[in-house]
Amino acid sequence: MTRSLIRRWFVPLLVSLLVGLYCVVSPAVPTKSSQVEVFEQAWQTVKDNFYDPKFNGVDWQAVRQKYQPQAAKAQSTAAIAPVINAMLKELNASHTYFYTQADPAYYQLSAIFRRGIEEKQKPFLPNGKLQYTGIGAFTKDISGKTFVTGVLEGSAAAKAGLVVGDQLLSADNQPFQPITSFANKAGQRVNLQVQRTANPASVQTIAVTPQVLDPAAMFLDAMKASAQIIERDGKKIGYVHIWSYADQAYQDQLERELTEGRLKNVDSLIWDLRDGWGGASPDYLSLFTASVPSVIMTGRDGKPYRYDSQWKKPVVMLVNQGSRSGKEILAYGFRKFRVGSIVGSTTAGAVLAGRAYIMNDGSLLYVAVADVQVDGDRLEGKGVTPDVEVQRTIEYAQGADPQKDRAIQVAL
Repeated sequence: MTRSLIRRWFVPLLVSLLVGLYCVVSPAVPTKSSQVEVFEQAWQTVKDNFYDPKFNGVDWQAVRQKYQPQAAKAQSTAAIAPVINAMLKELNASHTYFYTQADPAYYQLSAIFRRGIEEKQKPFLPNGKLQYTGIGAFTKDISGKTFVTGVLEGSAAAKAGLVVGDQLLSADNQPFQPITSFANKAGQRVNLQVQRTANPASVQTIAVTPQVLDPAAMFLDAMKASAQIIERDGKKIGYVHIWSYADQAYQDQLERELTEGRLKNVDSLIWDLRDGWGGASPDYLSLFTASVPSVIMTGRDGKPYRYDSQWKKPVVMLVNQGSRSGKEILAYGFRKFRVGSIVGSTTAGAVLAGRAYIMNDGSLLYVAVADVQVDGDRLEGKGVTPDVEVQRTIEYAQGADPQKDRAIQVAL
């Protein structure tokens, strides 16, 4: 079977598995629901669909009784979300989480499976569109403080000078929230109060201009902007960061960069799969492993043009604890077939197949519905350990990236 035929029928299925979700919307018409009803719907959805009928050894009925009193006290979506997620955490399984519209991941995951979903979600979306206003930065609460953990290349956050490790104190003098801090402020200046080091004297104000973001286009634009050539010791090292692999478009863009784009003539490549979303098909490795003939075409002017559809130069893979799902399967194959060195920290160990459900209030629940093995190995809870381990501290990192620095050394 040719690669094109495999991708035509296999890749859409695999993306649904390896990103970790396949979206099902129920019901199509929005209804007003109490938080208890949402809690019960989430519990029942897990009961009916979780991949392990024994719920990983958990008494699922007892878990329901444990969290029901907390659910009964919840008066808002913001209040019920931590209750449901605490309940889901009892299962100790990846691809099992509850998202609300206050989380950028809600829109990003929905965009991955936009086809057949957008119309059903419209009543729950701001202005009926699958988009949100943001700055292109990933954040995480660490010890009660909000830190920047990633900045999309070319984004508003990158242009404003935000870097990994910045602590976000406030936005326009209000507590920072990834969605509400920028709601209805697209194209307007928002002042972020940022602390750069552990010293409180390092606090400064950074002006950022949020944009209306289409999640699918956002990741592809960031990938394009990330492509760069690093010159060291007389060598040219290509670099590209693939934040999401949940669409064939990302692999197509990578192939274009390597065969006819900016990275065509570099001496080696750093393939950065850190953070973001999975969804990669295992056959993406064939770009580096398959043996195909090289073609030289010569036109009337007598100038030869060489076309190589495969990458035959050294390649280094970058991973971390945010490399999940399909990206982990790529890392597994990368090592098995000895494509090159893997640098970074152990991957997430989040390799289950999931399915997403839209709750009656428009929130998104996704549940692990199938176990996954790769050549007989189960990566769930284990992940892939890199050949060259390099840790990266987030808090007050001031943009330092020792993992990328080490990958450059390995590439040389």
